[in-house]
Amino acid sequence: MGMSVFNIISLLGGLALFLFGMSTMSTGLERASGGKLEKTLERFTSNIFKGVLLGTVVTALIQSSSATTVIVVGLVNAGILKLTQAVGIIMGANIGTTVTAQLIRLMGIESDNLFLQIIKPSTLAPIAAVIGILLFMFAKRSVQKNAGLICLGFGILFTGLMSMEEALVPLRDSAAFGAVLDSISAYPIIVLIGAAIFTAIIQSSSASVAILQTLSSTGALSYATCIPAILGQNIGTCITSIISSAGANRNAKRAAIIHLYYNLIGSTIFFVGMLVLQQFNT
Repeated sequence: MGMSVFNIISLLGGLALFLFGMSTMSTGLERASGGKLEKTLERFTSNIFKGVLLGTVVTALIQSSSATTVIVVGLVNAGILKLTQAVGIIMGANIGTTVTAQLIRLMGIESDNLFLQIIKPSTLAPIAAVIGILLFMFAKRSVQKNAGLICLGFGILFTGLMSMEEALVPLRDSAAFGAVLDSISAYPIIVLIGAAIFTAIIQSSSASVAILQTLSSTGALSYATCIPAILGQNIGTCITSIISSAGANRNAKRAAIIHLYYNLIGSTIFFVGMLVLQQFNT
């Protein structure tokens, strides 16, 4: 049994909710920071190690490496950040963006433990959404409204994710889809390029990884197929910073290119390493 039109609609709707939830949560966090995010980036980048740590923390909070790198490109263009300061933040952004994937991983936990049940997105998302909408609609202070926006974004994000997961369940038992995946998995470079293009189109590696994880959780994708897909997603996500650097000065363009080269070189090293390991296993 394959996916019906209604499954596809549910999948697209889930993706829309996921992206909107990320945007809403990021907006709440940016408002809560009171415009201090740029000043923080400028202040705590005296050396590359601080830059990596800052990039990791900021991206983990706003749940978007693209947003962090776009801010960095803008600050370099404005002359607030030096190119050498930008490098550390860009490296950290690639670490911080993995937090979303770890949160998604909680969906697969099966346990009777009360704490684990509460922190699962299927439980936490509706609670966060209810708290968020109450704060956003009825709170008087802007701090409380921003907190509500963050909670609401979190709830919407994972509601969309669960919608995508449910929509993709029919693929698990689809013989045709399984045959396509089997044929593609024999050519990991195609998987990598396809994932890079898809991520570039939707301009969100977190959303792309979310779809990959939901497909994997249904058993439709093998571990071996997921690895080149993840590497491709890391390359595709660079498109946002490249676009944001259009019309910027030379150093801002260099910052965007550094982001691309960093991900491209890292993905290439891991891809070659994966192929070498596969040869040893055969």
